[in-house]
Formats: sequence, structure tokens, C-alpha cells
Amino acid sequence: MKTPHIFHLRRCFATKYTARITSTAPTGRSLAAEVTPPPPLPSDPRGYLLPRRDLICKATQILLSPPPSSFSDPFSDLSDYLQSLSLSLSPLEASEILKNLKSPSLALKFFHFCPSLSPDFRHESFTYNRLFLILSKSTNPARFDQARDLLSQMHRNAVRGSISTVNILVGFFGSGEDLERCVALVKKWDLRLNAYTYKCLLQAYLRSRDSSTAFQVYRDMVTRGYKLDIFGYNMLLDALAKDEKVDKAYKVFEDMMKRRYCEPDVFTYTIMIRMTGKAGKTEESLAFFEAMLAKGCTPNVIGYNTMIEALAKGRMVDKAILLFSKMVENDCQPNEFTYSVILNLLVAEGKLNELDNIVDISKKYMNKQIYSYFVRTLSKLGHASEAHRLFCNMWNFHDKGDKDACMSMLESLCSAGKMTEAIDLLNRIHEKGITTDTIMYNTAFTALGRLKQISHIHDLYEKMKQDGPPPDIFTYNILISSFGRAGRIDLAVKFFEELENSDCKPDVISYNSLINCLGKNGDIDEAHMRFKEMQEKGLNPDVVTYSTLIECFGKTDKVEMACRLFDEMLAEECTPNLITYNILLDCLERCGRTAEAVDLYSKLKQQGLTPDSITYTVLERLQSGGHGKLRFRRQNPITGWVVSPLR
Repeated sequence: MKTPHIFHLRRCFATKYTARITSTAPTGRSLAAEVTPPPPLPSDPRGYLLPRRDLICKATQILLSPPPSSFSDPFSDLSDYLQSLSLSLSPLEASEILKNLKSPSLALKFFHFCPSLSPDFRHESFTYNRLFLILSKSTNPARFDQARDLLSQMHRNAVRGSISTVNILVGFFGSGEDLERCVALVKKWDLRLNAYTYKCLLQAYLRSRDSSTAFQVYRDMVTRGYKLDIFGYNMLLDALAKDEKVDKAYKVFEDMMKRRYCEPDVFTYTIMIRMTGKAGKTEESLAFFEAMLAKGCTPNVIGYNTMIEALAKGRMVDKAILLFSKMVENDCQPNEFTYSVILNLLVAEGKLNELDNIVDISKKYMNKQIYSYFVRTLSKLGHASEAHRLFCNMWNFHDKGDKDACMSMLESLCSAGKMTEAIDLLNRIHEKGITTDTIMYNTAFTALGRLKQISHIHDLYEKMKQDGPPPDIFTYNILISSFGRAGRIDLAVKFFEELENSDCKPDVISYNSLINCLGKNGDIDEAHMRFKEMQEKGLNPDVVTYSTLIECFGKTDKVEMACRLFDEMLAEECTPNLITYNILLDCLERCGRTAEAVDLYSKLKQQGLTPDSITYTVLERLQSGGHGKLRFRRQNPITGWVVSPLR
């Protein structure tokens, strides 16, 4: 067995004494000396001992140095060092050592270790303050409980805190019961609030979103002759304005102006402009803006945006455009928010013709991002022509395109049915360094399918296969549905088979589209066969699949098959929806199976579904006993079939 190493502490310093020899023994082996005691430690005018810097540095070094072995403990080392020199720490020295300990856990351990160094050691308010400061910078979730424990310890040890203690704790806790406890300490310790305390309290209540109490603190502060700085005033004004405490906000602003407590800046005026603008007092907003200019304040982009927003709320188009031009003249670059406010105002007031003027005024700032914003927004608002015109401007003036803008433009053109322009955009988009993707092609395919422009679908698909990107499952589903809607079963089946042979595999939607196509065009047996095929491949039919097939059989008067599919649907725990019930109700009513139709209606109610007009029309026919074939018909939103059983 190896003998463990024994580590010895090395004494680094020795105490020096000055002595005078008074006598010597005849043998010379002994002597007597008179030792001069060291001078007393220096103190400040208040009687507090001045900290010994060399001692503080050495103690800090011992605590922060990595231990030479697992047997070493820095606190034991520090205790041994102090005992070897017969030294003790003062509270002020302990506070200075705490200042150097950045780790909250180490600081707490040292704080609790100090009383063990000397029976006379007693923490004072400044050591507590130092530790509170360290905890306030910690991210440990336990820091609040640790601070509460320290406060309780101060109470037990009858340590009276200072106003600095209160200031630190107010900033530390900042809200709730802890904040009220901090305020109560002022009375408990017989302290007087200073300007900084008021500022801390004000900010704490504002962070707690309690603007009313913050205003009371402000009034008390002013009464006692203290003043806020501009940052504090702006915080208070902003909170009062957001809480719509307009009268109190005006009172604070008047204090700044009339009593000369603090000179308003651009942020102060911006807050007042936003508050009055939100309240619909546009003329007052303009007055604040003009006062800001008269004071020599230069508005920033937030100031201009706030004033333009106030003018927009007041529906003052001409003044908003004039201010926008002044903004550009003063080299203040508009941002996307500026343009959004202007654009929404022009749309709301029916003055989109002014948009060209806005673009011309700010042409030095018009980049592709701004153009892109205009295109996206106008497209979403349904102004496809204006969006297309601006898109063309962007196309002509910028070498590189913006993919989002191109996508928005493509969607807008497709929604408006302008497929020639949409396909032209797809064909030329590479000129601006943008690579087409499947989403772009799928958007165009969907629109072409809706318009039944089959030839264009086929041509665009060939281009997609040639130039890329490869079609995905969504592409194939759109194509199958589009050709089915146009009655081209041959092409729908062709693309379904191509899908089966591709890297993509048919999903439930693929089969639903094909089954709908086959059934709609009278090939009910093939539709049913595809239904069985999808089950064999492990795909679970959904409510659309069952509803489509039930409708197929219902149209061909194969009621037994329709009812059997409905029962299978329930057995497979696929919940029918109202459309499913309406389809089967219509089928049963037309075939005169009144009792079964009534039972089915009972199931509909038990499931918690609410009958619609189609349901009630079938019920009326059941009551009247008419089973005529002539009926007005409505398109089914699921399958596209005309199924409404209206007579």
C-alpha cells in the first residue's frame, strides 16, 4: 500500500518586530530585549479601521487558487494562514474580499465562514450589501431564497441596514411581496429615501406594470424636492401612455416643461405623439411634433413613423405623404414599417395611385426588400395589377431577384387567373438568380387545374421534368386531381402509374383523387378496385375516401354497397362527417328506404353533428313521401360531385 503524500502549508510571511537589547548574560547565551509594539492599525475619520490591502490580496489569492490536492480546503488554508500570524479580519476587509469573489456560491460560503475566524467578528451592513450585489448578478434560481435568508439573518442578528441595502434589494427583487417588504425596511430601519431610492422604486413598479403606484412614487419624489433624469421620465411617460392614463402623462410632461425639471428629448415627444395619435387626437400629435422641431430635436425613424402613423389614423393622406417626403429630404431612411403604414393608408382611402409618388420620393432608398414588401402586401390585399407593376419595376432595376417577392407575385397572378404572366414568370425567374422549386410549380399547376387548362399543365410538366426540380407527391396529386376534374381519365391514370414508378409513392390523397376521377366518370368498378388496392398496400381510407365511394354507389342506385361501405367505415373507426350522412340519407330517400333513413338521422344526432339545409331538405322529402328524380343540385365540397338532394 502506498503511503499518501502529506502536504505542509508553507508560511509565506512573518511578523516583524522592532526591539532594543537591554542586558546580556555573562556567558553570552541569553539576552534581554525591549520590544516596541507595532503601531495601531490606521482608521478613517469615522473610526473604521482601514482595510489592509496586502491581507486582502493574500486572502483572495488563497480562496481563488486551485487547491494543490483533493485533501486541501481553501477555507482551512485561509484560517491557518491568519492564525499563524495572529491576525483577524475586519468586516470591511471581509467586504473587500467578497468584492473579488465573482462566484455567488463561493461568496456565500466565505460570508458564512467569516464568523468562525474570530468570536468578535460580526457582519455589518456593508458586508451584507456586498453579498446582495453578488446575488443580484447571479442566474441561480435559488438566488431569491438566498437573499431572503440573508434578510432574516440580519433581523436575527439585529443588523441595521442602510439606504444602500434598500436600493440594492429593490433593484434585485423588483416586484410582488418582496418589493413591499423592501419598502417596509425603510420604516423598520428608520431610513430616509434618497433620489436613487426613488428612482429604483419607480423603475421597479414600472417593470411590474404598475404605473399607478409608480406615478404615486413620482409625486412623492417631486414633493420631497428630488428630480428624475430623462431616462426615468421617459420610462414613466411611456408606461402611463401605454396604460392610457392620459391625464397623468400630461401632468408629468407639464412638470418637465413648466418646472424645468428635465428637458424633453426626441423620445419624450415621440411618446406623447404616439399617445395622442392612438387617442385620435391628430392635431395634438402634430403640435407635439412641431414643438419637438422647435426645440431643435431631430426626429429619428421611430419619431417619423409615429407621426405618420398618427396622421394615418386621422386619415390625413396628403399630410402623411408630405411628412414622408420631409423624412426622406432629411436623410432619414424609411423602414418597412414606414412603408406599411403609408401603403395601408393609401389602400384604405382608395388612393393607390399615390403609390408611384411614394416610390419616386424615396427612390434612393428603394431596394429589392422594399419592392418585395410592396409586392407581397399588395398581392395579399388583392391588388394584383399594382403588385405586378411594382414587380416589373423591381425586375427592371435590380439584377438579383427576391424569392419571396417572386413567390408572392406568382401566387397573385395565379389567384387572378393570369396564367400567361404566371408561366412567363416561371420561365424567366432564373434570369434573376432564383432557382425554381416544386412549390412554385405546384402553385401554377393548381391554378391551371382549377381553370381546366389541360394543355398548359402538360407543357409545364414537361418543362419541369426537363429543367427541374423533380415533381414531388404534391405535384402528382395536383395533376391527378386536375386531369380528373377535366374528365381526362386516361391522363389521370397515366400520372398515377408514373407516381407508382417514381421515388414517391401514392398516399391516401393520391388514391382519393383517382377514385373520385374514376367514379365521377362512371367507372365505379375500377374505383372500387382502387379502394381495395389502397387497403392492400396498408393505406387507411379516410372520411373523404368512404364518402366518395358511397356517393359513387349512391348515384348508380347500388344502395346495398353504399350501406355496406358505411358500416365498414364505422367498423374501421373512421368517423363519418355531415357530408357522409347527407350523401347516404339522399341515397336511402331516393330508393324509398324511409325507415333506414330515419335510423341514419338518429345516428347523426347521436354523434353530435348539426344538420344543415341539405339534411333538412332530405327530411322534408321523407315526410312528404316524394321520391322524384328531378332535383336542383349543388357541388359537393369534398369530391366536386353534384350531390345535393334538393328537389
